[in-house]
Amino acid sequence: MQLLIKGGYENFNREKVSISYPGIKVEKVNKLDNGMFICIDISIAPTAKPGNVSIQFTNGGKAHAVNWPLKAKRNGRSTTYAQGITSKDLIYFMMPDRFANGDTGNDSITGLKEKFYGRSYPKGRHGGDIQGITQHLDYIQELGNTTLWLTPVLINDMATESFHGYAFTDHYTIDPRFGGEKAYHQMIDAAHARGMKVIQDAVYNHVGIEHILVKDKPSKDWLNNWPKFTKTSYKDQPAFDPYTSALDYKTYQDGWFTESMPDLNHRNPYVANYLIQHALWTVEEFGIDGWRIDTYGYNELNFMNRCNKALMDEYPKITMFGETWVVGTPNQSYFMANNYNIPFKSNLPGVTDFQVLWGMLGGLNEKFGWNEGFSKLYTTLAHDFVYKDPYKNCIFLDNHDLDRVFAVIGKDIYKMKQGLTWVLTLRGIPQIYYGTELLMDKYKDPSDAEVRKDVPGGWAGDSTNNFVASGRSPQQNEMFDYIKTLAGYRKNSTALQTGKLMQFVPYDGIYVYCRYDAKSTVMVVSSSNETETEIKLDRFAERTNGFTKTKNVLTGAVAALSSSLKIGGRGTLVLELLK
Repeated sequence: MQLLIKGGYENFNREKVSISYPGIKVEKVNKLDNGMFICIDISIAPTAKPGNVSIQFTNGGKAHAVNWPLKAKRNGRSTTYAQGITSKDLIYFMMPDRFANGDTGNDSITGLKEKFYGRSYPKGRHGGDIQGITQHLDYIQELGNTTLWLTPVLINDMATESFHGYAFTDHYTIDPRFGGEKAYHQMIDAAHARGMKVIQDAVYNHVGIEHILVKDKPSKDWLNNWPKFTKTSYKDQPAFDPYTSALDYKTYQDGWFTESMPDLNHRNPYVANYLIQHALWTVEEFGIDGWRIDTYGYNELNFMNRCNKALMDEYPKITMFGETWVVGTPNQSYFMANNYNIPFKSNLPGVTDFQVLWGMLGGLNEKFGWNEGFSKLYTTLAHDFVYKDPYKNCIFLDNHDLDRVFAVIGKDIYKMKQGLTWVLTLRGIPQIYYGTELLMDKYKDPSDAEVRKDVPGGWAGDSTNNFVASGRSPQQNEMFDYIKTLAGYRKNSTALQTGKLMQFVPYDGIYVYCRYDAKSTVMVVSSSNETETEIKLDRFAERTNGFTKTKNVLTGAVAALSSSLKIGGRGTLVLELLK
């Protein structure tokens, strides 16, 4: 491994380095551009014991030393951590600053750049923290979720908008305003004790302008430098376009997100090692189970293959999915394991499936047509042949960067149930964004803060408490219970978790698909018609033959399986087929 060490003075890189510790050997000392930094390559033998490793520096006969802690590795990784997130799971995605304030003592931390202005400031710190999440694990688990995904918890010591977490300023510090390392350990341990899993949000592409290694760069090319500030084009096509120009490719890949988020140079081997080692260290230190990787396509993709491989080699069960906010299945599939015969082959297991998102929103909001409405979702899923394993894609209706889905669908409870039914019954790893179950309904206007509202009841003194049934409106409880019932069924349905998918061409505003395996078959029927429709079932005989009854998963009602069934306007049926 490689240790990056900063000295307190110029010409520190002229020091002679030695380690006298059983099982550890200095292999190479690398001198960086910045004379205050040294990179030491060391080898650690299997016989090395945990302890404080003394690293000695000598220059002109004067010696001094620093201690580096060598910790014991975790045991039992196959069952207690690095478990991976699969299609058996249900993810609850939340922003720690906006979920619940479990410890008011960490709201304001002396010495950090952004001051605490309170909840009246939309883009400021609101005081939510990791302890607030731990205190509401009952709520999250009652809804049916098996996995927690938090926006980044690493410190963002930025002057403004530090709450979202995507501008790291120190990779090895958990933000003290979230409760620090202790609170993060406690939350993960509490989740694991309940049989739940934890995803950490990774950002490899960029850091905050106040990052300790940006303010004092170890080497001149630590960042992707430009003569003047150059923003990324946000156009993903140059990554795979056979006709692209070199400048377009460089602008997309090496351009900065904003002036406050400098782009890391993954072609610098020391940067690459720094990021990969941090990812491995995080799994060991905190015991996380999987990764969501921010802005995946903007990273240098050969570096990402190397990083992914390092994690999967060390933790064979661990999984990751990358954010691919693009339009088009070819675009999206390029960035993950696919079936294309092309020069670059990604090893990323899965992605955040924006194509299925667009398909679902089209199904909910568009009038049924040849390419519109349900046909859009059907066609999107028909493209799954390009992926190595589409079941490793994360599917969702909204997130922290998008308009709240309840707003997008016109606050229509029937559409809401239809969309969530698809999320919980289609292939892939389902994700629910916090507050969706509470029918939060804002657009991103005038800012992203609108879709990142606090959960009522997460702060002392709130007039309502949405974490308990008595504090929710009847419609909120209806939505909560709908998700809870369907997610509860899903927990025990191998057909919905890992079963095959067969979908039928949508006709006359009706879309039907089945999830099935050797144990069971579940039929999902959706209508985009405004009035009741009678559906002839003979077209679905491939999956219905041999069954005589249906059980409505959401109501428990059992009925004979006849030659037809009726579905209400904008209705959704989830039927287990019985013999």
